[in-house]
Amino acid sequence: MTRGRLDERVPISNAAMAGRTVIEWDKDDLDRLGILKVDILALGMLTCIRKAFQLLATHYGLALDLASLPREDPAVYDMLCRADSLGVFQVESRAQMSMLPRLKPRCFYDLVIEVAIVRPGPIQGDMVHPYLRRREGLEPVAYPSEALRSVLGKTLGVPLFQEQAMKLAIVAAGFTPAEADQLRRAMASFRHSGKVAAFRDKLVAGMIARGYQPDFAQRVFAQIEGFGEYGFPESHAASFAHLVYVSAWLKCHHPAVFACALLNSQPMGFYAPAQIVRDAREHGVEIRPVDVNASQWDCSLEQGALRLGFRQISGLAAADAAALVAGRGDGYSSPQAVWRRGGLGRPALEALADADAFGSMGLRRREALWAVRALQASPPPLLAQLTESEARPDLPVMSLGEEVVEDYRRLHLSLKAHPLALLRHQLPGVTGAAELARRPVGRVSVAGLVLVRQRPGTAGGVIFMTLEDETGISNIIVWPKLFERFRTAILCGRLLKVDGRLQRQGQVIHLLAERITDLTPFLQGLTQPSRDFC
Repeated sequence: MTRGRLDERVPISNAAMAGRTVIEWDKDDLDRLGILKVDILALGMLTCIRKAFQLLATHYGLALDLASLPREDPAVYDMLCRADSLGVFQVESRAQMSMLPRLKPRCFYDLVIEVAIVRPGPIQGDMVHPYLRRREGLEPVAYPSEALRSVLGKTLGVPLFQEQAMKLAIVAAGFTPAEADQLRRAMASFRHSGKVAAFRDKLVAGMIARGYQPDFAQRVFAQIEGFGEYGFPESHAASFAHLVYVSAWLKCHHPAVFACALLNSQPMGFYAPAQIVRDAREHGVEIRPVDVNASQWDCSLEQGALRLGFRQISGLAAADAAALVAGRGDGYSSPQAVWRRGGLGRPALEALADADAFGSMGLRRREALWAVRALQASPPPLLAQLTESEARPDLPVMSLGEEVVEDYRRLHLSLKAHPLALLRHQLPGVTGAAELARRPVGRVSVAGLVLVRQRPGTAGGVIFMTLEDETGISNIIVWPKLFERFRTAILCGRLLKVDGRLQRQGQVIHLLAERITDLTPFLQGLTQPSRDFC
């Protein structure tokens, strides 16, 4: 970092986290002083991939790593072209899912471009649509000179990477390598200081002097200026593309392994465990519930099925789960046995009961909770057997709606049913998400739980939402004027109904919202007032 002691050169203070310290000077000041600054990016997907490789080795005897994974698998690219990318690194966002069927990646370098092109820089620099038109053969690929062909040939004449911007400045405008590096630094800090503008006259004049048309020179500068709004270096995009391919390969060929590793790496990505589980089921994975006699803390694999782990239960500590597993032996026969042998307190036992985790004992949620709440101080050993053999009370059976609501309350997902499946009869005229691909363009209504709300800075105030019903997901576009009319529903609603106009571009389907209704109160109707029964 420095030639001498760091604390003798810069002010250092303790951070909020124990054992961490912070240098109090700004990174630009450090740069001017010549002190080395390294950006270290932590990626949750690396943890997910490591866990997936461990599962493959344990359950399938496959010893794979980032270097030995099979390359250029057509099935992987087929999956990505369908935008079947939930959970896949970098390409699971709404914008990327919309881009995948348009760009149609068929090789690794296509993934490099996919990662780089859905960024504020290329979008604001008007690079996205020209590249797509040229890729689809709708616009000719032309190079003003052979020198520029060597710089822009891989990206069809459109600069997409920071390295290309630097080479353009050198080849087309006569910049020295040192000046090109100054341009790179200006691109990296444009959002804060607008330093790129200082290079406008030199770059445009240099290109005109070398025979390029003024309008072309201005367009090139506008594209370079766009990189200041977050454009990728090609090397960075290639590194990310590698993780895109690896995570896509795992999802394509081992969906149970991939879903298990994703769940064990949460929180990360755009999607909650409920959506990861739904997507795994759609890919043929059997999902088994949390159970005191089968689950570990992490989710696990059982003969190809995915067993949910205790980590999914809200309010259950890892230490309590570890004690439960350590005392399990050949299995527990009753909640009392979990209490005695596992050494769990009543709050942990209630969390397990609320999560419906006593199913292997033949106990439903309400019966298990009754048994747990009946537990008193530790019984004498001779009376323990009598405690376990007490007759079960005749409790009212919970409705499916109550079960689903309780599942979401404790587990944030349900294997019993999706709330929309239970409410469908109350929503006449509402189309399921899976039906949209078969519907003609026109007005349509959809409903679903809100998964994602996004308002990108480059979208001019447009809001993108993703709704989930029992059949899949619907992609909603909300224009700024509509947002002002339905602000509360959009920002606060958990369950929404959207009326709008269906829009289709190839395989990309959106609903342009015209009216939005908050159906969140419908979720309350799934429960009965008999919840507090004991």
